[in-house]
Amino acid sequence: MTQLFAPFQLAATTLQNRIVMAPLTRSRAPADIANETVALYYTQRATAGLIVSEGTPISREGQGYLFNPGIYTPQQIAGWRLTTQSVHAVGARMFAQIWHVGRVSHTSIQENGKAPVSASSKTAQGATAFGHDENGKPALVPASAPRQLTTTEVARVVQDFAAAAGNAIDAGFDGVEIHGANGYLLEQFLNPLVNDRTDHYAADTMDKRLRFALEVVDAVVAKVGRERVGIRLSPYGQLFDMPHYDDIAATYTALAAALGERGIAYVHVMDQSGYGTSRGAAGDSVSDQIHRLLRAFRPLLPQTKLILAGGMTRERAEHLIADGVIDLAAFGQPFISNPDLVARLKNGWPLAAPDRTTYYGGDAHGYIDYPPYQATPG
Repeated sequence: MTQLFAPFQLAATTLQNRIVMAPLTRSRAPADIANETVALYYTQRATAGLIVSEGTPISREGQGYLFNPGIYTPQQIAGWRLTTQSVHAVGARMFAQIWHVGRVSHTSIQENGKAPVSASSKTAQGATAFGHDENGKPALVPASAPRQLTTTEVARVVQDFAAAAGNAIDAGFDGVEIHGANGYLLEQFLNPLVNDRTDHYAADTMDKRLRFALEVVDAVVAKVGRERVGIRLSPYGQLFDMPHYDDIAATYTALAAALGERGIAYVHVMDQSGYGTSRGAAGDSVSDQIHRLLRAFRPLLPQTKLILAGGMTRERAEHLIADGVIDLAAFGQPFISNPDLVARLKNGWPLAAPDRTTYYGGDAHGYIDYPPYQATPG
């Protein structure tokens, strides 16, 4: 019997099933404030057990996409409140993914055209932000050269995360997911081939490599409580110029052990196999490496639940849950074009294909106009 559609207890939060809607940047928020259209988009998908919001920037500095609803002003908090109230009315629980993109930004997005900030002084080669092009039009543009954060500024960014977490709870979210994946700021500190610092946030020792991530976790836990905190990680991911390094497994295992000591609600791992991430040295797939890492995480995280996203199907989800590898299964892109994804998975109905040209920016088309499944008469 499948466990995928049964209720599940996530720390202090009861979920109506084990299906998670993964965070998906859609850039549909005018003035960077969630509005009625954003609320409708999430409410259409609120048959999921848990919805993790699109990344919501903790500050203007942390933003890498235009029209991206933040969580650092009173107006943004009020905007998100309509979404959380609407989602709760349908039955889902919702965590805000709090986000600082670091160097994956562009001067056209930053206040007064400033350079993006990062752990690193290295430009993210091949990475793009959603900013203004040379004609002033919204477009995917190459990430700008970053400025390395000073040691004092790093401490300020930690507090920005904590403040954003408090704002998220004020906005009605059930908790927060710290974005530590996909080549953004936390991973820029974790990766020793990106982090070129020389202070106590450098990457030359494991303790220093993990320091920023754990300071963020500790500050957020102190603000909202460990039962309301998750974190997203992408071991072996290479999005936005994140090169592989020799001790990836050791780094993330050490991080998992430290997170286990803190007893946070969940660790959300993303498998980036679908993004062209290369295979390991032994030729094994990224998915195989991720599964091994998740099995290694399990005894280190006695109170913390495990979520996996990336290339998820009902069959894979049921298998991994039954084997005890994960507790919850996250679906990303399928939720874009299938607002009724839970029903489609449960009933074996076919999935609609998304229109990729409408992923970022635009109007209601490709956002809130995907219909629920309808059987063909006859």
